[in-house]
Amino acid sequence: MDWEAPIDSGDVPDENSRFDVIIVGGGPGGSAAAGYMAMAGHRVLLLEKAIWPRDKTCGDAVGGKSLKHVEELGMKATLEKTNHFRVDSIIFSSPNGKEVCIPLPEEEVENREAGYSLPRRQFDTMMFRNANEKVLAAGGAAIQDFTVKEVHVEDDVITGVSGLVKGGQMLRFHAALTIGAGGYNCPVARTITKQHGEPMVDKDHYCAAYREYWTGVGGCDDWKGPIEIHFIDGVIPGYFWIFPVGNGVVNVGIGMVISEMDKQKVKLRGLQKWVIENVPKFKPRFENATMIEGSGKGSQLPFGSPRKKPPSFQPRRTAMAGALCVGDAASLVDPFTGEGIGNALLSAKLASDVFDRDLHQEGFTTESATEYQETLWKHLCPELTNSFKLQRLVRKRRLMNWFIGKASRKEELQRALTDMVASKEAQGEFHSKWWLIKTLIF
Repeated sequence: MDWEAPIDSGDVPDENSRFDVIIVGGGPGGSAAAGYMAMAGHRVLLLEKAIWPRDKTCGDAVGGKSLKHVEELGMKATLEKTNHFRVDSIIFSSPNGKEVCIPLPEEEVENREAGYSLPRRQFDTMMFRNANEKVLAAGGAAIQDFTVKEVHVEDDVITGVSGLVKGGQMLRFHAALTIGAGGYNCPVARTITKQHGEPMVDKDHYCAAYREYWTGVGGCDDWKGPIEIHFIDGVIPGYFWIFPVGNGVVNVGIGMVISEMDKQKVKLRGLQKWVIENVPKFKPRFENATMIEGSGKGSQLPFGSPRKKPPSFQPRRTAMAGALCVGDAASLVDPFTGEGIGNALLSAKLASDVFDRDLHQEGFTTESATEYQETLWKHLCPELTNSFKLQRLVRKRRLMNWFIGKASRKEELQRALTDMVASKEAQGEFHSKWWLIKTLIF
């Protein structure tokens, strides 16, 4: 498949056109929501501010949870035919240099259910192309190069959006449901939180990330193998990652909670350069490596970690009458691994489940918005809470050294760590404090 080929979205709909659902953002969450809605027979308007293909700052891993939805959307066969790196294990290292390599279940690797690593430019293009086809076939529309300028609220109900299309024309569209899928700064999410007087950005739960693509990195020259997460002195409470994406290309990145960055007064690009050039563990691996010019990019990741005394819903308010959010716009990124695609696709599926065209003819109700938020947290609370525990653990150097040491000898911890990175449904026992104490101490 030619990942550089443009995607034809067809004609721009007329001003004041009405749809069942408007989706703001064509990344994995928005494209999945559009695909699920179109498959249910709804008339969808999919809006994307970029022109495809486009890049996205990310670690590029697609875990097991994502593949379930990729298959439901009819794309797994296409994904398997494209170039990708097959993840068969995960390497963790602690500040004292100890490592644990956790193999993923062999049957899942062989059945292509364990996970993949491939550039977001490639994966997202596949997702958008699939959504575009489904939306147009169901009588909807898709617009690229569309910048949302206003999310319309009437009598405390979101009724649609206005924005600029290529050439500067302002158009307004209406729908019973507007879905925010526009990432960490999504205009729909901003409108929802502002409408309820609640914060959208919490620096204790927002992560900054910086990524580069490299070739020639030592130990990363195959199409199958491990992805790596390293906790390093000088980077904690963040981490440094090495994720091969195939053909000798490696996604190399670094991430840290924004409030910690402010405390330490660090810049991620410079911090990554220091790791590559000075840390003995990595310096030899990059001696003959070359960074791909122009590949250094930064972004923000809204974590789904539980908030203390939230104003209303966990992890934050993500819906109201007329609208809901999915993926990063709903603050659903895993706070330990930084993985967000799996939860984006899950939230897209839940959004399609809660929307009923007949029930919501007059608009998506407050009751349905509450149902969505409560169902979303019920699904994700255990694993996001577990991941937040691990994120807090790595802030303490000695605890992290001890934990990785334990994990190298304890299969129970190895499975738990695998669940975190592979984005499997959370294991109930790992959510138990007693299980954690028993496993770590005895």
